[in-house]
Amino acid sequence: MAYTLVSFHAHPDDEALLMGGTLARLAAQGHRVVLAVATDGEAGAASSQYREDLATHRRDELDRSAEALGCARVVRFGFRDSGWSRSSAPQAGAFSARPVHEAAGPLAELLSQEQANALTIYDPSGGYGHPDHRQVHTAGLYAARLATTPLVLEATIDRTLIRRLIRLVEALPGVLPDVHAADFATAYSAREHLTHRIDVRAYADAKRRSFEAHASQATSDDDARTLALLLKLPQWLFRQALGHEWFVEHGRIPGTLSDDLFASLSGFSAT
Repeated sequence: MAYTLVSFHAHPDDEALLMGGTLARLAAQGHRVVLAVATDGEAGAASSQYREDLATHRRDELDRSAEALGCARVVRFGFRDSGWSRSSAPQAGAFSARPVHEAAGPLAELLSQEQANALTIYDPSGGYGHPDHRQVHTAGLYAARLATTPLVLEATIDRTLIRRLIRLVEALPGVLPDVHAADFATAYSAREHLTHRIDVRAYADAKRRSFEAHASQATSDDDARTLALLLKLPQWLFRQALGHEWFVEHGRIPGTLSDDLFASLSGFSAT
């Protein structure tokens, strides 16, 4: 059976980092994958060669990423990027500052239009705490209720695993000097809350092409970027290190981790 999945993200490149392999796997299996992005990422970090009209660069990059992953459709909602700062609140009118019904409205319309069987959002913390990511979680749940979308899954990372990896990075001077394992004590999702561990090793090439599409996010004048570091991994290590992706399904009791994202849809009709 073929299902329709709407995958909702805050910025271009989020789809690649969190669940690019899963999107590629589902598309290859014949499911309809619709990529929906709240903002154009115009407030993101980038080197000076991309800073002028960064939004245009990132829109183009999103199209190339979607093509690499096999997505059937890309939808941009055009909300203002909130930017990322621990010390200041987002400006009025930014995506994260919108009332939830405004932030969720376009997504609810898309879910209804597509008659979506499933929606992916983020965990409540927005992964590492970005305000736009937290809004994706809140607005996504609201939109799913409005559209009566039967399956909602939070794209996340196994917190135990990511803290272990960050401790290794901390031991390498100057690689990511502002990233510390202690900052991730409540980030992403606890292992005992996970419901899905999706094996995407067979789709590592597509995932890497998706990474490569987001060239502006692999560069910076000031510091190392996660995307750039991951793209330096040899192909075999990239496949091994990034070969699984994690989800928490709403309404599902955690237990044995499923490798089938749509396992709970067997009682629903497919499109």
